[in-house]
Amino acid sequence: QVQLQESGGGSVQAGGSLRLSCAASGSWTMTYCMAWFRQAPGKGREGVAAVERDGTTTVVNSVKGRFTISKDSAKNILYLEMNRLKPEGPATYYCAADRHWRCGNPSATYLEVWGQGTQVNVSS
Repeated sequence: QVQLQESGGGSVQAGGSLRLSCAASGSWTMTYCMAWFRQAPGKGREGVAAVERDGTTTVVNSVKGRFTISKDSAKNILYLEMNRLKPEGPATYYCAADRHWRCGNPSATYLEVWGQGTQVNVSS
C-alpha cells in the first residue's frame, strides 16, 4: 500500500506564490510516476503537471511558465511551485501516482493512488 499526503495549501492573493508538497509513504518504489491535479468547485478534476518514471516533466499550457514540478527522490516528496497565481478562487490540489500508466495526461483521473488533497484559494 502506498499513501500520498499533500500539504502547503492556503489562501493567497493573485500574483502570489505557494509551494505544495506531496509525501509518499508505504510500499513506495521508483516505478511510480507522479502528478498534480486540481479541481475547482463544480468542475472536473484536471491534470496540472507530472513527473514520469524517466524524470520527464510536463505542465499544462495554462500554467506553463508559472508552475514548476519537481521531485526529491531521496525523500519521496513531490513539489509544485506555483508563482504568479491567478484569481481563480478555490480549488483542491491532489497528488497522484501510478505504476503502469503515464501521469502526464491531464485527463488521467484513473491513476492508481491519490492523496486527500490540499485547498488553495487565490483571491483578487
